[in-house]
Amino acid sequence: MPLIRTPDERFANLPGFPYQPRNVEIDTARVHYVDEGQGQVILCLHGEPTWSYLYRKMIPGLMQAGRVIAPDFIGFGRSDKYTLESEYSFDMHTAMLQAFIERLDLREITLVVQDWGGLIGLRSVAEMPDRFARLVVMNTFLPTGREKLPAAFKIWQQFAARVPKLPIGRIIQRTTATEVPREVLAAYEAPFPSKKHQAGAKVFPALVPTRPDMPGAREMAKTRQFLKKWQKPALVLFAEADPILGGAHQFFRDLIPTAREHPAINIEPASHFLQEDQGEVIGRHIVEFLTRSP
Repeated sequence: MPLIRTPDERFANLPGFPYQPRNVEIDTARVHYVDEGQGQVILCLHGEPTWSYLYRKMIPGLMQAGRVIAPDFIGFGRSDKYTLESEYSFDMHTAMLQAFIERLDLREITLVVQDWGGLIGLRSVAEMPDRFARLVVMNTFLPTGREKLPAAFKIWQQFAARVPKLPIGRIIQRTTATEVPREVLAAYEAPFPSKKHQAGAKVFPALVPTRPDMPGAREMAKTRQFLKKWQKPALVLFAEADPILGGAHQFFRDLIPTAREHPAINIEPASHFLQEDQGEVIGRHIVEFLTRSP
């Protein structure tokens, strides 16, 4: 299981990201995370091909309400990276997150998820529910392999499998609704100086359960069943303009009973990476949610 590490100098002077890097070792791999503020834990999980940098606009506001923790999944950000796509799996990422939560002994967690952060994070809620107190669900889904997925996702999946090296900056710009400055796009590209650093990012689309017999499909079905009975606070806020996952907004409001206790929130103008488009606005919504749900 060869592991590599993105050189630290790649992360020098990132715009809007002054946070001290923190690391913990899990199964011989270094996992990087941001840990800012004090009080109740607000755990923010990124998707693909982003990293904890995605939450930089939200962190200052959320720090007013608690302790903000944003890890980088293996293969992303400042965390170590396997060079072989075969080393990445839904189970590996889930085990890493759960070990991270246990190592830091995080409790009474307010979980904030988007994209793959939702699949991994919400599955972890179902598998270790006593650790979690609240849910904040943004553009994500719980695929069981029985749904008809959007054409835009199939195109993305095929593109990721075919292209030799992912054009990270271009992907970020095409999945946001606002103009992203060049230096910010460079920050998203920073973790991936070569093709071998991109193995985790390239394989993620192929790991989405698109058939009932795929790894993770059964766990996603179990997660759905668990969330149908969730009685702790939950907030669903989406960028409905997201061409891939925007329509899942109603799915989660119907699935999670307590989500219907709060008004529907559509973040706009925003697309798939709504944290990049409207991070400060989202942060205020979450702080208001925490105030209403002590």
